[in-house]
Formats: sequence, C-alpha cells, structure tokens
Amino acid sequence: MIERVSIIGLGLIGGSIAKALKQTKYNLEISAFDKKEILDAAIQDKSIDVGLGGIDEVFSADLIFICLPLDLTLYTLENIAPNLHDGIIVTDVTGVKSPVQKKWDSLNCEGTYIGGHPMTGKEVGGYENSDPLLFENSVYIISETIRKHPEAHPLLLLIQAMGARIKILNPIVHDEIVATVSHLPQLLSVSLLNHAARKESKINFLDFAAGGFRDMTRVASSEFSIWESVIQQNKEKIIASLDNYIEELHSVKNILIKNQLDKLSKKFENARIRRDEVPKNNKGFLSPLFDIYVFVKDEPGVVSKISTTLYKRGINIKDIELLKIREGTGGTFRLSFDSEKDATAAKDLVERLGFKAKY
Repeated sequence: MIERVSIIGLGLIGGSIAKALKQTKYNLEISAFDKKEILDAAIQDKSIDVGLGGIDEVFSADLIFICLPLDLTLYTLENIAPNLHDGIIVTDVTGVKSPVQKKWDSLNCEGTYIGGHPMTGKEVGGYENSDPLLFENSVYIISETIRKHPEAHPLLLLIQAMGARIKILNPIVHDEIVATVSHLPQLLSVSLLNHAARKESKINFLDFAAGGFRDMTRVASSEFSIWESVIQQNKEKIIASLDNYIEELHSVKNILIKNQLDKLSKKFENARIRRDEVPKNNKGFLSPLFDIYVFVKDEPGVVSKISTTLYKRGINIKDIELLKIREGTGGTFRLSFDSEKDATAAKDLVERLGFKAKY
C-alpha cells in the first residue's frame, strides 16, 4: 500500500490532489515541494504534512506526483530519475502523454512511471484556487502501461478515492483524442473571441454577445503559459485535427454559397444527435452517468427534501445541476447517478414526493 505521497508543484492540480487525498479514508503522509509561501499556506490548510526544501527530498515517498507544466515535467523527470529506486511510483498530470512516456523510456532507471491526465480544471490556476472536489465525477486517464505493472495498482485506488473515474488509454491514442476534444476547442475559442472582438466600425460586437457566445468562448480565459508546452508537444496531432475542421468549415461555406439548405439541415440534425451523445454528467468525456430531470417549484427546502429522501433509500446523487430557473415559478434540476437502476429508483421516489421528473 501507498503510505507516503510527495507532490512536486502545488498549483491548481497539485493542490487539489493534496486536498482530495486528505479527505480520503487513507491515512497518508503528504509532502510537497513548491515555493515557501505556497508550502506554508498548504500546511496551514492541513493539505500537506511536510514542506520539502528541494526536489531531492521526495525519494522517501512511495508515490510521487509531478504536477507541473509539460516542459518542466520532462525536466523534472530527467532530474529525479538517477535517484529513483525500485518500489517508487511516479506519475504526472500533463495533457500530453506520448512525450513523457518517451522520455521515461529513454532514462532506463528504476521505479515505475504511470502516465496520468485528470480531465478537469478551472480557468484560473494556482494553489489558492485548488479544490478537494475538483476530481469529483471527472475522468482521469491512466496510461495502459499500468497493465504491465501490478505494483502500481494502489495508484488506481487513490485516484478513485478522490472521486474520479478511471479510463485506461494508450498514450498515442490519448494524444489524438485530446487534440480534437481539448486542444482544438481551446484554439477555436481563442480564435472566435479574437475574431468577434475585431472592431471594423464604431460598434463593439462583444456588447451584443450573450450566453451562447460566453459558453463557446469560456476556455479563452485560460492563460497561454498553461497551454504553450502542451500545444508545442502535440503540434502534429493538433494540426491534423485543424485540417479536418477547416475541411468541415469549407463544406459549410460551399453549402451556403450554393444555397443548399437541405444539406445544412442534415448537418444540424446530425450535430443535434451527436451532441446528445456527449455526456452531460461529468467534467470529462468518456464515462457516462445516468440523468433524471426534476421540475420543482420556487420554494425553500425542495432540494433538501429530494436529497434526504434519496439518502434514506441509499441512493447516491453523483452530480446535481440547476439548469433553468424562473423567479417565483420554479426550475429544472439535473440529477446524475452511477447506474440506470439508481436513476430509475430515484425518478420513482421523486415522483412519489409530488415532483415531475423525466429521463
């Protein structure tokens, strides 16, 4: 079992890992290396037990999390490699996996490296924004190399204990996937916002942007420093994804030029169907939950009434979201569950309470 964990980098992800691990049933000793003021804050929060004076102090741990940008992760991995001994598990949290796996394979050192990528985050970074619930219901991708290393399986238990759901992928396949569903949307969001912000008249187009535009450009708030090394290391796969997307845009443009609205209608319908296939339930994208939608009146205590009833029946709500609200009338909540069985039972119980519910 893993008893001692060291975290290199207490930013948003590293800090959230520390806080999440402290809330698990495992009695872990957690140490970390970062700037002194960050370590002091983490000790004050009781997120970590020990602040390390240098990276050379991490080797007494059973598990080392490297929670740094990609370029610094590669640098750190190379620097700690000579002192790693058999029995240490090393993992990282970078958004590109192939370069890190390639670097590890070239080091020929002891210890076990298992690539990881939590598919969650915020638009703002730093320890001050870390959150023990950051991984709740999120997909946490683990490299398929873990299949060859049963000694690293306790890592899976810790990740699950943080509330995440694990998906095992080949590092190359991982990078192809994230190029399309993560890296490309980031670039599109930035491009769309910059395009709309161009002032070709005295009118500021952004003054007329509403919820749909804000949703599409939300990730444009991300700092480039977070993305720079990821984009550089996954550049070829991102370019391939961009080429495919540009081809799709050309197709739409030609449809408009030729006024072929029937073809555009088919694209809308296909997109609507595909959009419904995207999980609405988690921070990731691969492991679906089961949702019900509950319509409630605008009155105090309704959420407590529902949650208490489900709790007494042993039904765990994995996620809850207020979708719509009309002041004085009511609103719609989305409740998510681990299984179809729980969702069905929850719908029945909610309806018995007098609420309207649907799948």
